[in-house]
Amino acid sequence: MRSFIPALVAGAAVMGGAPAMAQNVGIATSNPGSLFHNIGTAVANAANEAGLNATIQPSTSPTQFIPLVGSGGIEFGVANLQEVNYALQGEEWFEGEETPELRVVALIMPLVEAIFVRADSDIHSHADLEGQPMVDGFTAQQTIIPQLDAIYATEGLTRDDMEPVDVSSVVSGADAFIEGDSVGFIFAHGAGKVREADSAVGGLRALPVEPTDENLELAREHWPVAFFHHLEAGEMPGVEEDGYYFAYPQLVFTHAGVDDETVYEMAKALYEQTDVLTSTFGPFGAFDPDEHMVGDTGVSEYHPGAIAFFEEIGLWEE
Repeated sequence: MRSFIPALVAGAAVMGGAPAMAQNVGIATSNPGSLFHNIGTAVANAANEAGLNATIQPSTSPTQFIPLVGSGGIEFGVANLQEVNYALQGEEWFEGEETPELRVVALIMPLVEAIFVRADSDIHSHADLEGQPMVDGFTAQQTIIPQLDAIYATEGLTRDDMEPVDVSSVVSGADAFIEGDSVGFIFAHGAGKVREADSAVGGLRALPVEPTDENLELAREHWPVAFFHHLEAGEMPGVEEDGYYFAYPQLVFTHAGVDDETVYEMAKALYEQTDVLTSTFGPFGAFDPDEHMVGDTGVSEYHPGAIAFFEEIGLWEE
């Protein structure tokens, strides 16, 4: 298969037939206000429309719920590819806790992320954050630390160049920003919490990155699946001018023990119910199943049920 970097790749399918009986499945997400809560809600709605009986189960962050899916405690989850790969092999903040039963259902649209500041501030680049109070710590969401490191590296900075404001998660980081404790916060474009912050402070500015090969190499030292994604002015809150932002693949994932039929139906729902996905969460408008669902997932493997779906419509290549 082709590489997902710098863009995700081909795959997906269409075929008929709903399950004979609705399967009850859970979908692990982050807490309300987070990107993965929005994505998980959309995935659940699409699954329900397709005949599965899906409910979401929020928790603080993927750091907590990826192992839950990996142990078979819940059928599905939504997260980013890098963190699932780390969990699979027991690396980084999952060190010593391998979850080898994790499996991929499908890649979805990339997660595009930024550091946001007040639109009326004097901060126009990441370099302007130096010496300023900035969210850090992320005790319940350790995945954010290397992402911050990757973004700062594109300006030759490290987290030590900021005055740390310790928070537990991106949601609490946004709250710290709204309350004036931090000059900025990191979040995914399109998330409800970004719109809340935009309204609360009278406008946001998203800080872009310079999309050079050197910067991409620097970013990947901290986040190996990173790439840079282009957004047009006004496309998302805080995007004042056309520019590039830090991005990486997202996915719907499962456990090897989930039966093939259920995973097949979930993959089918993601492919066929794009209208439901988009009506639930607007950023799914950038999701093209034929371009995104199958791609290079690194050390993670696709579930046989998903492979069966892709093979049936001729989009799976060994």
